[in-house]
Amino acid sequence: MAAAREILQKLQKEITCSICKSYFSQPVTIMCGHSFCQACLSLSWSVGAPVFSCPECRQVSQVTEYPVVSEHLAQLTDQCKQLIFQHFTEGQSHCATHNQVYKLFCEDDQTLLCVRCCRSPEHGAHKFAPVDEAAHNCRKKFQNIQSHLRKNLEEAEKVLAREEKSVVDWHWMITEEYRNMHRFLMEDETRCLQKINEEQRVSQERITQHMEIIQDFIAILQEAGHQHNLELLQQIKQLLGRSESVLSQKIKAVIPELREEPIPGIMEMLHRFRVDISMDATSTSPYLIVSKDCKSVKAGEAWQEQVKHFEVSTCHYVFADQAFSSGRQYWEVDVEEIPQWILGIYVPYMRNKRSRDMDSCAAMFVLQCLKKDEDYFFQSHPGSLNHRIKGPVPRVGVYLEHTPGTLIFYNVLQRSLIYKFHPISFTAPITPIFAPGPPLAERKAGAMTLCPLNHPLHACCSSSL
Repeated sequence: MAAAREILQKLQKEITCSICKSYFSQPVTIMCGHSFCQACLSLSWSVGAPVFSCPECRQVSQVTEYPVVSEHLAQLTDQCKQLIFQHFTEGQSHCATHNQVYKLFCEDDQTLLCVRCCRSPEHGAHKFAPVDEAAHNCRKKFQNIQSHLRKNLEEAEKVLAREEKSVVDWHWMITEEYRNMHRFLMEDETRCLQKINEEQRVSQERITQHMEIIQDFIAILQEAGHQHNLELLQQIKQLLGRSESVLSQKIKAVIPELREEPIPGIMEMLHRFRVDISMDATSTSPYLIVSKDCKSVKAGEAWQEQVKHFEVSTCHYVFADQAFSSGRQYWEVDVEEIPQWILGIYVPYMRNKRSRDMDSCAAMFVLQCLKKDEDYFFQSHPGSLNHRIKGPVPRVGVYLEHTPGTLIFYNVLQRSLIYKFHPISFTAPITPIFAPGPPLAERKAGAMTLCPLNHPLHACCSSSL
């Protein structure tokens, strides 16, 4: 009998809320495994609190929403309550230990006692009351609690009514702000594209007009060739003079200048994908020197003596210590100290579109900066970029997105696009690569440095190399 009572007491503890000390009502279980009444937990977790902690073990929960009611635990609680009730009602009028009638109620332990139980040491200093009096007092307490609960309910209804009247429509306001942002960006995009189209139109018109002048003059010369000798010779001075003028106006192939069109908000968006990467010192060649913290690399003197031309195929690289197989990554590289460099990614295996059996091959996708005399040039490999830039770019941002296969380079200072590879058929982990380039003659080798995650770009970074 005592063993059964002990088991039921343990069972009773398992289905009792540690907040209200009563059986579970609409029980919920949180991440740490502890369970509570839904109402008790909602009162314990303040609305708007930054973190939620367990009222029992104080473990902080990562969930910011109230858990749903556990139907299984609710059913188990009902079944256990019936079992406990049946056990205690079978001998509810008699003490199971002493087999005497319950006559007293211990107000400290909230339990029924017989006369002999009152004399035991564990109840020695406790307060007792007759069963009838204790039950009467309990009913009065229940009435008092109900009165307070009704008042709390009325106050909650009033607060809810005020909340509904004064509620701010955050959904509408935030949606409108994003719509405004989209509209502003579309307006900027339209202006930028119109400017590019206008410049292209003017350039094409200039070439077309030059071609028309040449074609018209060719027709004039053909007509003059069929004239009589005297008539031809009378115009020869004028025709030859005009020929000189037309021939001097040659259209030269001009290397286009890289556009620096700022894209509003682009850097703030990219910084959401910043990753902290390091260089793999074991992957470098004798011509490169990697720093002890593996955050920078520079060209050694041997490379300057060996290489006359800075070519992608003959360049020496250092690999990143990290490789990426999915998701989005963004990193920035400080190239302020070096006039020539290469940045990009190495893909050990790629789909070969020309091969039916889908053979794979290694590939690099890089952006190269060259310096010739006083000019700087950007070239992409592979790709069609071959543009002159106004001056050195102090910091370059690299954005990688595995799906759908995108690699983009940014001028961080100008917040503008440099070049975009898309789409690239990635099939294996992608590794960032770095090459500081051979130092220019009579110039000390500088370092190419990975920028820390919290490293801001100052105006001084725009100083010329």
